[in-house]
Amino acid sequence: MTENVNENNELRIAVVGAGPAGVYSSDIFLRQLRTTGEGMGLGTKARIDLFEKLPVPFGLVRYGVAPDHPSIKFIADALEKTLNNPDIHLYCDVEFGRDITLDDLLARYDAVLFATGAVADKPLLIPGAGLQGVFGAARFVEWYDGYPTGAREWPLDAEQVAVIGGGNVAMDVARELMRNAEDLKTRTDIPDNVYGGIKANKVKELHLFIRRGVAQAKFSVQELREMEKLPGVQLVINEDDFDLDDETVERAGANKLTRQMVEELFSIREMAEDMEDGGGVDFEGNPADRRYYLHFNADPVEIAGSDGKVATIRIERTETGADGVMRRTGEFEEFPVQAVYHAIGYKPAEVPGVAYDEGRTVLANDGGRILASAAGQAEVLPRLYATGWAKRGPIGLIGSTKSDALLIVTNMLDDFSKDGVAGRVAPDRDPASIDRLLASRGVAAIDFAGWKRIDAFERAEGAKEGREHKKVVEPEELRRLARGK
Repeated sequence: MTENVNENNELRIAVVGAGPAGVYSSDIFLRQLRTTGEGMGLGTKARIDLFEKLPVPFGLVRYGVAPDHPSIKFIADALEKTLNNPDIHLYCDVEFGRDITLDDLLARYDAVLFATGAVADKPLLIPGAGLQGVFGAARFVEWYDGYPTGAREWPLDAEQVAVIGGGNVAMDVARELMRNAEDLKTRTDIPDNVYGGIKANKVKELHLFIRRGVAQAKFSVQELREMEKLPGVQLVINEDDFDLDDETVERAGANKLTRQMVEELFSIREMAEDMEDGGGVDFEGNPADRRYYLHFNADPVEIAGSDGKVATIRIERTETGADGVMRRTGEFEEFPVQAVYHAIGYKPAEVPGVAYDEGRTVLANDGGRILASAAGQAEVLPRLYATGWAKRGPIGLIGSTKSDALLIVTNMLDDFSKDGVAGRVAPDRDPASIDRLLASRGVAAIDFAGWKRIDAFERAEGAKEGREHKKVVEPEELRRLARGK
């Protein structure tokens, strides 16, 4: 009897999205509650149910970061340790808005936290963006990361390509387009279809266009170091791009991360000079058969086509002041390319029943508290919250996600301490209620044990090829594995 009372009186939280934002928020909520809950009159016990539309957890870490990114394994391991917590219950293959609704959750949980991330590209708004051969980064990332509903084949028949963007996603896309298939297979968990696609890739020349200057790029140092070590690739730079004035250097030096990035870019300049002096070699001094051009202060303004397909990209030279303000020069240059990839930002997903702020491309919120509308002075809706990209937009790395999670959890606990019976307001407090609801709708959720069966199979398949892991991509196969069939 006592056990049932405790279950009914524990705080109950629904988190929508089992990527880093959702998992970190769940972990931080439980930790904060244990340390501060008693003093706030909330107790120290909570049940968190994580709902994920895909058959597997981890979101961006599994499906949004390039497979050769060295931090993936460590982040995924940390997320998995968090999910292996008896107070966190994983419900994969359950889509909000299709399988469950906001009313369903509010009836059973004291609060709903949206950690829905972003899966769509911001549109490229220049002439020619609709030509065949223009691709958003998100769809390409889905392909090489084996997203369950993504493409299984990708057209890699262009010999000259352009990548537009000054951030880490642009770097990921460019690096994968320049990758040697055997090197990628050895180091990563790519599935067979991606290996075959990269092996047949015809790209020989890649141009990365960054609108602003060397000191205003948003690359991480790690991304730059990965770019430096591409077998068979010669890096090519424009010396003029590195002619920085004293004020720009001073401002860049005032910020530690910017200073480190600029220092690494200058190292790349020296490396590129050595590669050229060596007669066109890669970082190990071997003959290069692919060339990777970095263009700073180069703003793409038009894509021209032939027979409906990409033929050239036109860029305008820009100048960027020490304050980061970009000025157009009226000087133009064209480059022959047969494909263009744009990585200019993601648009966080909209959520059924929740207002969306189109201007900020986030769920309408104030400090993570969901608002009734995106209009000014909109009222805060009780019991609804947002975190991660759903709250702040598609910016920041894992550190920002953790900071967001701490802020949202703090707000949630403050609100709970003021509401109802110490925040316990959901009328249906039976922990098994959500399972009965899903079963009545024919929804077979995949739990943490199901995920572990998938993971074990992927590791076994990887071991057959001397790899740590080999990703399964087909949704039905993921479901079959999860259920032990």
